Amino acid sequence: MNISAIRKDYALKTLEISNINENPFEQFHVWLQEAIKSEALEVNAMTLSTLGLDGFPNGRIVLLKGIDSGFVFFTNYESQKGKELENSPKASLTFFWPELERQVRVNGLVEKISSEESDEYFFSRPLGSQIGAWASPQSKKISSRELLEQMKLDVEKEFSNKPIHRPPHWGGFRLIPNKIEFWQGRPSRLHDRLIFELNNESWEISRLAP
Repeated sequence: MNISAIRKDYALKTLEISNINENPFEQFHVWLQEAIKSEALEVNAMTLSTLGLDGFPNGRIVLLKGIDSGFVFFTNYESQKGKELENSPKASLTFFWPELERQVRVNGLVEKISSEESDEYFFSRPLGSQIGAWASPQSKKISSRELLEQMKLDVEKEFSNKPIHRPPHWGGFRLIPNKIEFWQGRPSRLHDRLIFELNNESWEISRLAP
């Protein structure tokens, strides 16, 4: 297989400053709804990139679970990404919706959400996911799958006669953006790229060369 020969020309849509919403959050909502209507696979999946404790960048797919003043996601605070965000609370998010030939990149600072917000989402999850949050020592090395299954059974037994509650080491983060870039695929690799940059609480829009 000649990987370098794999290519796709993009021609579905255009993106102009004259027709983009002046509020990047509103523009993101528009694109998200269009991605949902297009039946994009895992429409709320995003690559979360953090700075590793060893100085190398780390990326992984997580799920967007809310949008307010920022982009909200959940994890184990003792996981690799949890420790990295505690050490360096700067991160980026990347959404890619190939069905619409679109990408969105978000940069900003990250903060923990409130305990009340984390509780609300935790109890909206299926019981199996609640058990999993307790059972998995996320990002830690374990000796076998069997050990993980046993930890799950131990947690199920522990909460068999009492209500489950949210683990203190599990909860949400909010990425508050200072840059949001919208990318629309175009023919001949001359893609449309519009970037919003926060300046004194106002968003400035610029076009970037592809």
